Amino acid sequence: MSKSAPPSSGAGHERWAEPVYVDASALVKLFVPEAESDTLNQALAGLTDVIVSDLALTEMASALGRRTRERLLTRGEAQRLHREATKLHASSHQAELTPPIRRRAERLMLSLTIPLRTLDALHLATALDAEAATMVTFDPRLREAAASQGIFVAPHGL
Repeated sequence: MSKSAPPSSGAGHERWAEPVYVDASALVKLFVPEAESDTLNQALAGLTDVIVSDLALTEMASALGRRTRERLLTRGEAQRLHREATKLHASSHQAELTPPIRRRAERLMLSLTIPLRTLDALHLATALDAEAATMVTFDPRLREAAASQGIFVAPHGL
């Protein structure tokens, strides 16, 4: 399947082309209730080739820690949510930050006209290395950069 393959239709809703790379912004929404959480959970239900990187799990810990410091979550809630995310990570296609992925991220930052932060470039390089057909992200710059590299970006309409 082409990297730029659009989602396929079925059962009255869109299904994203797999493999599907879930970045940290999407991973947090899967576990911390936010406006898009229910829709995102429904869209990911039934997918069999989901990629969750070590980087996304680490960034999620940072987001949960921030919410704990802001007193939006208790420490126990944050730890429970991180354990749940770790289980998803363990059951997904895992992607590690290897030296070739870091070099690819560096090349992306030097060549793209879209200004990418380091972690976003690492997510994009990881998704490209894993041959993701779809990237799920809520970050506007990462969405633009992923699309420029031929990856279908979800959710649609952001």
